[in-house]
Amino acid sequence: MGLRGINRIVIAVRDLEASKRLYADMLGATFSDAHWTGAPFGIQVSIAWDAGIELCAPMPGREHDSAVSQFLARNGEGIMNVFFGVDDADAALARAAAHGYACTHALDYRQDEIDQHLGGRFCRYQEFILASAQRCGFSVSLARLDRKPE
Repeated sequence: MGLRGINRIVIAVRDLEASKRLYADMLGATFSDAHWTGAPFGIQVSIAWDAGIELCAPMPGREHDSAVSQFLARNGEGIMNVFFGVDDADAALARAAAHGYACTHALDYRQDEIDQHLGGRFCRYQEFILASAQRCGFSVSLARLDRKPE
């Protein structure tokens, strides 16, 4: 399976712009907005690849029915998902499934989507979100993100 370690953590926040400033000031993180990924789920998304942080906040008007609303209501702001990098996402998913972790959402971007939305920084982008919160306290995601050679 080739575990690569933590790729990034996903933090649910109420105010995306304030949270971006907080982590930029504290860590020097550089954020790139990726709202296109969250729009179907009613969330705004911003990722700091250099810091390994993804921020998710409800879109204006979606504070009560977005993909992060229940988490925020129950837990307040905080870590809701950890992405683990893997060499083979399909094999990692099969291993997780064999241990009772179902996949709740999957992404597998084409190169044109990577180039358009992720600045072309990857030559492979595949991820699986597992139903792990009940057992782990947060969601676990498996991600094969292969950077383009320099």
